[in-house]
Amino acid sequence: MPRQARLVLPDVALHVRQRGHNRNACFWDDTDRLVYLSLLYQLAKEAACALHAYVLMTNHVHLLLTPRGADSCASLMRNLGQRYVQFVNRRHERSGTLWEGRYRSCLVDSAEYVLGCHRYIELNPVRAGMVASPSAYRWSSHNGNVGAVQNPLLSAHCEYRALSEEEGARHAAYRGLFNQGDEPQFLEAIRQATNGGFPMLGEKLKAQLAAAGQQLEPRKPGPAPKETHRDPDVFSGELQF
Repeated sequence: MPRQARLVLPDVALHVRQRGHNRNACFWDDTDRLVYLSLLYQLAKEAACALHAYVLMTNHVHLLLTPRGADSCASLMRNLGQRYVQFVNRRHERSGTLWEGRYRSCLVDSAEYVLGCHRYIELNPVRAGMVASPSAYRWSSHNGNVGAVQNPLLSAHCEYRALSEEEGARHAAYRGLFNQGDEPQFLEAIRQATNGGFPMLGEKLKAQLAAAGQQLEPRKPGPAPKETHRDPDVFSGELQF
């Protein structure tokens, strides 16, 4: 069965998840994490990707980023994965693959989904029982996004900036998003969307993509659709915004 084409649109945010091979560790200590973040900072700039949120777990990574071009995210993840694997293999005297393979991603658009994805990413260590609050976890974007520290990796998404024109009030509003618990329906939706490569969209962009013939939900069981002539790995259709 052909794999689902990545849905990527320039200047629309993507939730990206990459796991260790067989869900094995991809970070062993703080040095590994520091090197990964250093590479992420450098390569995101080179690939023209704005990073809004991230978390480094023991055996996987979540990123929320906005690519400037259709190939920006793929370029970032390819170079980041290769450079980090080379470092890890040298440092830990290992060989072979580190990642499970193709990273997973989904478009996220509108305040509901973009800010929900921020929460989903930064609450990962809490859901895993590693810390009691997201601010207690060093290896995420949370303390940067609430204004507790300066984090040069981060670029504010427009939905984050829309929380308030004043920086202090914006940080307070963002902290307030974490006063509520996880919504099980959102957790299930974002996991399914990321695994399947399906978008989480506001109504305006959803209508535009549907009009362009883009598949927005998993297909129902039935006869296989006719093939379309497009890149098998990336859809970046021309849309009028």
